[in-house]
Amino acid sequence: MSYARITPENSEFIILSFEGPDGYANAGGLGVRITNLALTLANLGFSTHHFFIGDPRRPGLETRCQGKLTIHRWCQWISEYYPNGVYEGENEKLYDFNESIPGFVTERVVSPALEEGRLAIILAEEWHTAEAMCRLSGALSAAGLRDRALMFWNANNTFSFHRIDWERLKLCATLTTVSRYMKHLMWGLGLNPLVIPNGIPPSLLRPVRDRDVRDLRAKLAADLLLAKVARWDPAKGWDEAIDAVSRMRAVGWKTTLVTRGGSEFYGASVMQRAKYLGLTVKEVEMRPGTTNYLTPLTEAGSADIMDLRFPTPIEFLRVLYRASDAVLANSGHEPFGLVGLEAMAAGGVVFTGSTGEEYAIPFVNSFVLDTSDPREIESYMIYLRDFPEEGMRIRKAAKATARHFTWEATTGNLISKLESQGRLQGVVGRIEQEKTLVDPSQAAA
Repeated sequence: MSYARITPENSEFIILSFEGPDGYANAGGLGVRITNLALTLANLGFSTHHFFIGDPRRPGLETRCQGKLTIHRWCQWISEYYPNGVYEGENEKLYDFNESIPGFVTERVVSPALEEGRLAIILAEEWHTAEAMCRLSGALSAAGLRDRALMFWNANNTFSFHRIDWERLKLCATLTTVSRYMKHLMWGLGLNPLVIPNGIPPSLLRPVRDRDVRDLRAKLAADLLLAKVARWDPAKGWDEAIDAVSRMRAVGWKTTLVTRGGSEFYGASVMQRAKYLGLTVKEVEMRPGTTNYLTPLTEAGSADIMDLRFPTPIEFLRVLYRASDAVLANSGHEPFGLVGLEAMAAGGVVFTGSTGEEYAIPFVNSFVLDTSDPREIESYMIYLRDFPEEGMRIRKAAKATARHFTWEATTGNLISKLESQGRLQGVVGRIEQEKTLVDPSQAAA
């Protein structure tokens, strides 16, 4: 059976990932990405199954979005022994995932979908799922079902690329990635993935309240407010950001950089560098029971670096991005740059690195740094000080750009790529061709 287009009526999605919507399973950008993708597909009407390493204290099977989204919390019996999140006990979970997913998905999800006349579309994320995808392809082939399933495997980063059998994976699935930057990195491995960008929820396009912005700026009382949210990693441009703050302090600007990193050890080195340069550093904690995220900033007092040491919800970050004179997303290795896009959606002025973010247009909706020299950051801040109307124009353009990168728009891109592969595979497009292709002799008559 084949279809003219991929629609909610004729298709069923199966998503495989380690991360997912549970707090236990959401360790970073991948969890945010895959949760939003699954929700968007379900809200568009597609029957969607999401398999991930779930919280052992929650139901193994759960339905959401009026029954369109089925949550499969996998490896829970192992997770009970590893309560500290999805990547604790990683190897044990990976072994079980590889052993159990292929057979279950083939027998319990793909086979019933095909019997009911629906196309099975399997999307998998990151290196943890590469072996499972290969085994799943083999299981589907053994059952005579592989030619009626579309299989896409996506790379969000280069983590553990050395652990992937690329030749095998290329035979089993269509490779995709999240940016042209990642595509170029993968070219070096002899790979040529399709590019399907990340997205943001439409809710992030809502205006940030001016009152919240004024309150945050008043509490921090800085002439120049900067923000940086990223993993503690040398490639994320932390040293350049700290050095830029030092330079701007030296010329007399009362500058505050609000930072939010992860749990990586490199964070200590960054703060040590700041202190070496004579900057004051304060770790901002949030007391239990506090609900106003401005309270810990007020209690901490003023400092050159305000390091947030508590979970920061996106709504608070949106206020920070909008209130900041610049959001420093100045990474030297940035596969997509979700923080930059989220900041643009909030109406922030974003500084990206030279990593080719799909959404960043220099001097139109953002600043794209060509070097790792902190003086470049300083020069653009002087430019914004001297021409404040340019900052207002860039903020407006940034919000307009972000509208093109919602998950609805990104999912449309994904479905177009799926349909293209489906035509090559012979499961999409035949009906349309039968209607449009005419015998030349009949046409002449």
